[in-house]
Amino acid sequence: MNEIKCPNCGQVFKIDESVFKDIVKQIRDQEFEKEISERSALLAKDKESAVRLVQSEAENRLKSQTAALEKKITELSMQLKTQESEKKLAVNEALAQLEKKLSEKEKLISSLQNENQLQLKEQALAVSEAVRQIEKERDVLQVQLQAKAQEQQLQQASLKSQYEAELRRRDELIAYYKDFKARQSTKMIGESLEQHCETEFNQLRATGFQNAYFEKDNDIRTGSKGDYIYREADEEGNEIISIMFEMKNEQDETSSKKKNEDFLKELNKDREEKNCEYAVLVSLLEPDSELYNAGIVDKSHRYPKMYVIRPQFFIPIITLLRNAALNSLAYKRQLKQLQSQNIDITHFEENMIAFKEGFARNFDLASRKFQTAIDEIDKTIQHLQKTKEALISSENNLRLANNKAEDLSIKRLTRNSPTMAAKFSELAADKKIKG
Repeated sequence: MNEIKCPNCGQVFKIDESVFKDIVKQIRDQEFEKEISERSALLAKDKESAVRLVQSEAENRLKSQTAALEKKITELSMQLKTQESEKKLAVNEALAQLEKKLSEKEKLISSLQNENQLQLKEQALAVSEAVRQIEKERDVLQVQLQAKAQEQQLQQASLKSQYEAELRRRDELIAYYKDFKARQSTKMIGESLEQHCETEFNQLRATGFQNAYFEKDNDIRTGSKGDYIYREADEEGNEIISIMFEMKNEQDETSSKKKNEDFLKELNKDREEKNCEYAVLVSLLEPDSELYNAGIVDKSHRYPKMYVIRPQFFIPIITLLRNAALNSLAYKRQLKQLQSQNIDITHFEENMIAFKEGFARNFDLASRKFQTAIDEIDKTIQHLQKTKEALISSENNLRLANNKAEDLSIKRLTRNSPTMAAKFSELAADKKIKG
């Protein structure tokens, strides 16, 4: 089916293809020539109108281009005139601005010169002020230095007076001991020095050394003894400090002068034998020695924890050593705890070692017994294996005997015995006859 639309009313209707072909053929036959002639005429008219249109358009385009060109030329000439005037104005304006800038720079230069002069004046004033300030500080420092120098002079004078007073006290003490020794024998001198130290200690025992032991060393079981032993313990019975004291003195008129070094070895021996921590030699020997007169002398480089003092340092040496021991008491307690812990650990290790040794011994015995049992089992297995082999051999022999018995027959028995074969033949013949 083909559709045809009416050009007038616009209605669409359908026709068969055969009818459509007939209509097309009629139209093509009747209208074809008419259409050709009409189109030829139309083409001729269109050609003429197109030519005229092109000519008119070309003329109009030429006229418009000519007018535009003339207008362009006019505009360009006007622009040239305008640019020339603008250039003149720009040059004049630039000159004016340049002159203005030059005048401003001249003013700026003059103002800078004025400012520089003002700054120079201010700097000069500041320098002068700084100089005055420095001079003022210098004066203050000079005053302080003078005051410091006066203070140092006063301190030096005070120290000098103190030193002179100390020297006087020392000279008086030396003179006292010289006079004291001159009035006594050698034995009394030594005993008096011991009594002097004991008196010094007993004066402070009730206030500063309530728990201290300070008595003469009377134990001569080891062949020698010191003069005094000082011991002190805490409330728990832990020893805080122990000191072995030896007192030595001699008269000035004695011909054989002793030295402090002569007694250190024996004092160290007494300290070790009496189980004391420190050893102190209270000595008036070598009275002119600046080393021993200066104060407490440490001799630990020769013997452990050994000191040499003059009698006036008897109480101070006890106080110093006691305070140091009190400071280390906490560490001693910790050490004692560690030692007790180490003892417990040692006992634990000993018990563990004993257990390990007993276990190892029992394990060794059990291992040997176990090995013996295994060896016996191996021997039994070997014996059973031999018995098994013998039984297997017997079974093989019985099987062979059985086989031989099964293979046994009269024919086989009489194979190499003609007499027995004849006998069995006769027996067989008799059985047949009887039967």
